Amino acid sequence: MTEVKAVHRFARTSAQKARLVADQVRGMPVDKAIDLLKFSPRKAATLISKVLVSAVSNAENNNGMDSSKLFISRILIDEGPSLKRVMPRAKGRADRIVKRTSHISIYVAER
Repeated sequence: MTEVKAVHRFARTSAQKARLVADQVRGMPVDKAIDLLKFSPRKAATLISKVLVSAVSNAENNNGMDSSKLFISRILIDEGPSLKRVMPRAKGRADRIVKRTSHISIYVAER
């Protein structure tokens, strides 16, 4: 079984939030997964949807696979580097703001 992948590195959402969406579509046929992501209110759904469309496009154009037979074989959400920022607080203090990123990898295969 050949798998085709697409990756979005340094996506500006935390891995924890993206995994909530990824768990919903893991193992689904591609067309159903795209429909589910289209109507999800979460920001991560938009990011994952774009990566999924890219993986399907890679499978069709580079490997000659039939898009109607594709399903999500693996979907991985890994933590990326965190952007550290400083927020000024009262009495000259400062709080650290951590803006997290993630790496989204989607593998599709033919059923």
